[in-house]
Amino acid sequence: MGEDYGSGDDDCSYGYDEEDFLVDDDGDEGCSSDRSPSESAERSAGNSPSYKVITRESLLTAQRKDLQRVMEFFSVKEKHARTLLIHFRWDVDVLIEYLVEHGKERLYTKAGLGNLEGSAAGCPSIIDCSICYEEVSVDEVTTMDCGHFFCNACWTQHFVVKIQEGQGRRIKCMAPRCECICDEVHIRDLVRSADHSLADRFEQFLLDSYIEDNKRVKWCPSVPHCGNAVQVEADDLVCEVECECGMQFCFSCAADAHSPCSCRMWELWTKKNQDATDSWITVNTKPCPKCHKLVQKDGGCNLVICTCQQAFCWLCGAATGRDHTWDSIANHSCGRYKEDYKKKSETAKKELDRYMHYYDRYKAHLDSLKLELKQEQTVMSKVSTLEDKESTLDISWIQKAFFRLVQSRRILAHSYPFPYYMFGSLFKDEMNDKEMDLKKTLFEDRQQLLEANVEMLSKLLEEKFDEFRVAGVLDLREKVQAVVVSTDNLCRNLYEFIENDLLGPLTKTFERIAPYRGSSLFNHFKGESVQV
Repeated sequence: MGEDYGSGDDDCSYGYDEEDFLVDDDGDEGCSSDRSPSESAERSAGNSPSYKVITRESLLTAQRKDLQRVMEFFSVKEKHARTLLIHFRWDVDVLIEYLVEHGKERLYTKAGLGNLEGSAAGCPSIIDCSICYEEVSVDEVTTMDCGHFFCNACWTQHFVVKIQEGQGRRIKCMAPRCECICDEVHIRDLVRSADHSLADRFEQFLLDSYIEDNKRVKWCPSVPHCGNAVQVEADDLVCEVECECGMQFCFSCAADAHSPCSCRMWELWTKKNQDATDSWITVNTKPCPKCHKLVQKDGGCNLVICTCQQAFCWLCGAATGRDHTWDSIANHSCGRYKEDYKKKSETAKKELDRYMHYYDRYKAHLDSLKLELKQEQTVMSKVSTLEDKESTLDISWIQKAFFRLVQSRRILAHSYPFPYYMFGSLFKDEMNDKEMDLKKTLFEDRQQLLEANVEMLSKLLEEKFDEFRVAGVLDLREKVQAVVVSTDNLCRNLYEFIENDLLGPLTKTFERIAPYRGSSLFNHFKGESVQV
């Protein structure tokens, strides 16, 4: 087979050169296989915001960069810069905008900074602590920037409690109605003298605040946690990113990457999948009025007998006797409720059938994705064999095509929950029936074209190309590259249709999806989550 591949009657020319598929330095197409994520921490793709991965080792460096900027701009110490940044969620631009609009004095008051210009008035040699009412030496007293002073024992107890409660990032002064933030240097020194491990925990609070209080930075949601975070370099936070561990997730909601579904659709779909069993039970079973066990009807008669021997009416669920005919039960009538119940039951069954239509296809593509991910080593093994046989051949296109297949398969799987909500009850007030049917048809046309291309690409990559001669490899390359380019265009068109023609015209609600990352494929797939 390998010797004859490409030499048969199927003389199809796709009109794509190798250069149409290779990646340039700007990442215009495909995924560069010779550049690892660790070598390029910052990534961008088309309309999607650029982002970078922050490791535990680089977290302190990233934090100090913003601290240094604020320290130089405001001429303040590091501890005061940190207090300002934590209050403004590490957004330097918002911090400066507030300064311009409201002035430095109001800015400092809002952020909880005390008197930064001068020192507090001196204390007598012996003072009465207004917390514990003990007389203590001035050497055992600490004064904060706000001017309030208490004995070290009371301060330490206050700090310890706050850190243990998880409030170590912004500990306020103990004085009544004082909103000033306590000096982190004093907190560190006093807590360390009491509990060294708790002082380390306080240091970690300050370090982690760069991620937990920063709207542009989020922890990677991988399980077990890899310890990395991802920072988006723009105000648009609706995007999908990839951690160096391989985890791909939506930056907006921190769920697995789910485009072309919006975050709200994906949340509803996830919950719907969890409730699917309950929906089937509701449609297909009834509780016995005596023992309350669920009973499934296995015949056409509406008189049902539970295992506890209680007879009841399937239509209304009421207990009855056993005398009956095919169309009625003796001494029992459901009245008009019978028709109401039939209508409700039919509606519930219709909705369940509609859900299963989309769920079955969603799951089928996820199952295909799982199998294709397992085949990565097989594909790479065939690549290695081919390289040993034909060292002069450039076969990087195989790995790029595989990456394209995995990304497109994931998109295709997630394209099925989207119409379930888009053309269901979620937006029924936004479109009339005729308009909805038309848009549904146009969406399904695009979806089916993408599906056909993904299956074609999958089939091509299953070829035993490691057994081909050079002519066969070149012929396969031409076909694969053509399908890859076509698949990329179909994915992009699907996203554009969703954004511009489906979600764009909505007036009563605001729905967005993450931009298509066609020009910069995700580099890892071992962390791909394909849970059902």
